[in-house]
Amino acid sequence: MTSLSASLVRGAVTSPFKHPGRPGATLPTGRLTLPAAPAAPGPLAAYRRICGFPAPESGPLPLTYPHVLAFPLAMRLMTGRDFPLPVVGLVHTWIEIRSHRPVQPGEALEPTVYAAELTPHRRGTEVTMVTEARVGGELVWESRSGYLSRHATKGEAAAARFGEEAPELPALAEWRLPGDLGRRYGAVSGDRNPIHLHPLTARLFGFPRAIAHGMWTVARCLAEADKQAGELRTVRAEFRAPVLLPATVTYAADPAGNAFALRSASGRVHLTGTVTRAL
Repeated sequence: MTSLSASLVRGAVTSPFKHPGRPGATLPTGRLTLPAAPAAPGPLAAYRRICGFPAPESGPLPLTYPHVLAFPLAMRLMTGRDFPLPVVGLVHTWIEIRSHRPVQPGEALEPTVYAAELTPHRRGTEVTMVTEARVGGELVWESRSGYLSRHATKGEAAAARFGEEAPELPALAEWRLPGDLGRRYGAVSGDRNPIHLHPLTARLFGFPRAIAHGMWTVARCLAEADKQAGELRTVRAEFRAPVLLPATVTYAADPAGNAFALRSASGRVHLTGTVTRAL
């Protein structure tokens, strides 16, 4: 968490000197890796609680947890001098996760992060970040995430990665999210981005109130989806609109539990996604 806080400070300092629309921008080619280590029981238990996952004495890691463990690496890379996009204002737009097999908390997990590609987007430039996790050299988990740097564009830009309309799914649960959810999740995950912490700091970045972490919203949905039969193996999720805190949101899913959405009482869709399960 200390290194993540340092990255946030470094990002605030370097962002004004980066120009995301610059032609010919390239990504750093290096990879960052953490030493192999098992998940710490205390932080893992706190993560399970705040995201709604069951807290058994034994059982695999939540599908989203390796992303949390590796996020400090991603931030260190994205705040480096050779990274072309300013981290301030960078928006997490989508994530795809694949678990090749269940990962037990006691296994020594070795996360690696690298930047894969820059893609034109109708609202700016999107970078794809890849995270891989290995146990004893075996690839057991991987993810790809899109982060959008918004800026003026010229000519034809690529469409958003997920262009489909949000599915009309039946409501299954309603959640009341407190105003301090961002601070509580930030304490667990280490992601203390100012937009999630307080209304005042969120206003500095154009939000009327603090917003929920996108990774909390997808994890909370997966905790609900995990109650149905079949071990979760993959998820594809799109972050469509921020959740302003406090809020009341509705979790919706199809009868098979393979597609889900998070929406507000007004019908605004905040998150959509699909999952696959082990046979």
